[in-house]
Amino acid sequence: MTVLKLFGIIFFCGLLSPSQEVLSGLSCAVSPQAMQNVLSDAIIHNGLLQQHLQGLVLPSIMGEGRLLNSPTSITGLHLVQVRLPRLSVVLLPGIGVQLTIGAKLQLSGNCLVGLLSELIDILVDVNITANIKCTNFESGTVQVVTEDCLCILGAIKVKVLSGLLTLSVNEMVLRQLTATLPALLCPVVDIVMNLVNIQLLGTLNAVIPVGTAGTIHYQLASIPYTSGKFLGLDLDGAVKEVGGSTIPHDSSPSTLPPLVDRLLLLVMRQSFLNAILTLLLRMPPQTFPCTPDVFSGANHLHETLWTIAPAGCSPCRGTNPLNIKLMLGGNPLILLEENKASVKLSVLIQVFIKHLDGSILNLLLLKADLGLNVRVSIVGGRLVLQLALGSTSLSLESSDVGISNISILKPHCSSLLVERLLPAINGALSIGIPLPNVLGIPLIKVDVQI
Repeated sequence: MTVLKLFGIIFFCGLLSPSQEVLSGLSCAVSPQAMQNVLSDAIIHNGLLQQHLQGLVLPSIMGEGRLLNSPTSITGLHLVQVRLPRLSVVLLPGIGVQLTIGAKLQLSGNCLVGLLSELIDILVDVNITANIKCTNFESGTVQVVTEDCLCILGAIKVKVLSGLLTLSVNEMVLRQLTATLPALLCPVVDIVMNLVNIQLLGTLNAVIPVGTAGTIHYQLASIPYTSGKFLGLDLDGAVKEVGGSTIPHDSSPSTLPPLVDRLLLLVMRQSFLNAILTLLLRMPPQTFPCTPDVFSGANHLHETLWTIAPAGCSPCRGTNPLNIKLMLGGNPLILLEENKASVKLSVLIQVFIKHLDGSILNLLLLKADLGLNVRVSIVGGRLVLQLALGSTSLSLESSDVGISNISILKPHCSSLLVERLLPAINGALSIGIPLPNVLGIPLIKVDVQI
């Protein structure tokens, strides 16, 4: 289960302490189970561990042996298969991740007992425990260090085709593998974890296009931190327009609520959302004739203008067609309250007549301050906002013909905005806000809280 929270919005998939503060555009908390799933996929299911253990070169095993009083030597030992690998994760508060890998290693080589040579198979249980710590944060990247790696060997089975081996050979193999394998396996774990670190950083540091309007550059903002319940990640989200200019947003801290029984928590702050809305709603003005085929309330608007225009306004009663121009005034502002999101947006509505000589007669220039209700959903890993008109406040900016009373225009203007402006706005927002693919954890079965 994933959750998104808008501060913002919270997309739930994780656990978080109520005292943790968000210091950047986005903050994530990843549960131990999610980390275990991520690392199991990266290390075991994708074959990374098998691939790097495959190159192990094991030293020869030499022993006096008691079989026929002949010395025993096992040479050419190599890994055939990693059987039944399993991985578990414990989060170490303030330190990092404790990783435990258990598996059965199938080894094969050549066994020489006296003058008798044959193939030998060795199956040995291994249990590797290591502490993984993040360090050296710089420009969105961190290094991982493997510390306190402990490798314990368990049960061992030795088999040759002839069956001419004694328990003493088993003891010899176990003794020498116990002395040599840990020094070989722990460096492999270190190599594998560094490769996984590069892979996972790629999910956090990414430039994602937002349609054709611009990009969001997600980047790890600080070194990851751990509690006993979650791995915490702070991300920057630089919102850039086409051409490279960055839309700023406030990065002051906010306190996160406590969350339980989730895999991932992704928090988007209100100021970050405002920057993205500003990017998406860089819309050119709409200009169109005031005719019924374009706007169903055109006739009513004509008639209403005629009633409120001064008696001496001959153009208001003339045959010249009216034109309407809609322009966004300023940047949108998203407001997030408990279980509610709304957007405040100002729109300029110009009603004018364009004469044959190209001159413009401005009958009305109105300012509509809109309160838009927001419906939030997650579609294909993107946050989609859909707006609906909640309230309209209308004020007169100017009139070349002396119109002053506009109170009866409100229903006509509201209809105009619903018919002409909102479809354009929702069309611009329909591409959605791309969310970072944090550690490759899919945003499915997402709960959204505001």
